[in-house]
Amino acid sequence: MAEMQYAKSLLFAILLILVGCSDPVEDQIKQQIPVTEQRITQLATALEQGNVRNAVLLKEYANQLLANKPELKPLIDEFLKDSTTKGPMYTALEQRLSTVKTQPQMFASSQARFNELVNIYQAADPVLYSDALSDPLNVLADMSDGKLPRVNALSKDQSIAANKAQDFGIGEQLIGNPNYGSWQTDSSGMSFWAWYGVFSLMDDIFDIKRKRTYYHQWGKGRNYSYYHDYGRTRYSSPSQLNKQTQLETRTKKSFESKGQRFNSPYSKNKSGGSALSGQSRTAQTSANKFTRTSTAKSQYAKKSSSSKNASFRNSSSKTTRSFRRGK
Repeated sequence: MAEMQYAKSLLFAILLILVGCSDPVEDQIKQQIPVTEQRITQLATALEQGNVRNAVLLKEYANQLLANKPELKPLIDEFLKDSTTKGPMYTALEQRLSTVKTQPQMFASSQARFNELVNIYQAADPVLYSDALSDPLNVLADMSDGKLPRVNALSKDQSIAANKAQDFGIGEQLIGNPNYGSWQTDSSGMSFWAWYGVFSLMDDIFDIKRKRTYYHQWGKGRNYSYYHDYGRTRYSSPSQLNKQTQLETRTKKSFESKGQRFNSPYSKNKSGGSALSGQSRTAQTSANKFTRTSTAKSQYAKKSSSSKNASFRNSSSKTTRSFRRGK
């Protein structure tokens, strides 16, 4: 009898230890996953029913542009995807959620994983998503030779003047946005922007001999874009943010070794956003905090040289977020 009582006491003690050792953040993750899934589903419904303002405008701009410039159809059709669940922004949110759910080992901690869930939740807000669509929408506006006005942004001339920016041509709002291209390295070790797939037509159609956009030049003279000045952490995966930090650090060291100065793309916020939602305006405070720590060590580890899979482990936090988190 005494042995049975001892066994019961031991089992009870073990259960108490297990309960005490449970990770409260893991419980938050379990609760947040269905909430974030529901938000993405709601965004899909809003896009399908025409309840995302800039998605509707994007379709209107695409139709008008197609009527005036039918030769641009392949490029216009690609931009039209942004008004649907087939666009790179929406599919990226789905992919990021899948990573959180199926690859927890990719994150440095439970907190980092939860932060990403919250970040995706924010990004899928139909109002914020509409603001984010202002970038591809305004590329269509610029493609119209001024016939279609920019939305949620100053005119190109006004924006260039306000930011003392360099004109990087049609599509400049999307340079540096990993949903549309990536930074590549040439034989001299310099990083330049390369568009994905059909988006490369912007170089071929609008400036056949346009020089490459190099990272250091763009960093010094980039103009306003919603992605870079408001939505970067919401609309980038942790690995994409890590790559941006690594590129900035590497470029800075390269220039310093030559006794030259490198201007970070995020040394200051660019002006030019107008008529943005209250949510985006509120996010600006967090965006400023993020840019001030852009050179801090990432929360996600560098890719292992012995693995083909990216890992976000073994580094300190840089992307801690809340539901009010911005850029």
